[in-house]
Amino acid sequence: MTKLFLSLHVLAAVLAIGPVAVAASMFPAALRRATSAASTGAASTGASAAGAPGDRDALANLRLLHRVCRVYAAVGTAVPVLGFFTASSLGVLGSGWLIASIVLTTAAAAVLALLILPGQDAALIALPEPEREPVPEQGPAPAARSAARLAMLTGVFNLLWATVTVLMIIRPGSTTGA
Repeated sequence: MTKLFLSLHVLAAVLAIGPVAVAASMFPAALRRATSAASTGAASTGASAAGAPGDRDALANLRLLHRVCRVYAAVGTAVPVLGFFTASSLGVLGSGWLIASIVLTTAAAAVLALLILPGQDAALIALPEPEREPVPEQGPAPAARSAARLAMLTGVFNLLWATVTVLMIIRPGSTTGA
């Protein structure tokens, strides 16, 4: 049963956390492109470029990336659940490396649920819809600040998961010798 739990845990991690890491990493750059496409088009035509096909595609791309993050984040809850079953069957629930992994996993989940996903929501809401005029901006573009913040938060999220992965592989005190 341990091998089954471990296999499902690893598969869930790869198939659920991987897409979140990739989509969340792609979102800030796509947000910058969507923002620059809208502002470049508006500046060159003297009118709103929000109706341009490129803007619709950029907005659709952002929505898709955000949907991938939301859906796979929900699916990703299987990773710690299966991890607990695996750790219990291995008898390592009290191990320091596992406790550190649980803390880091909780931190990564908090960064995703409390900072990245709401940040993506806010960025999508701030973007002009293709059917309406963009709101005139004053000072540095909020989308640029939002993209930079999301890029930083995604880096933190990915670093936390990379650390958990390393801990899972190295497992200090492991009897496998690896």
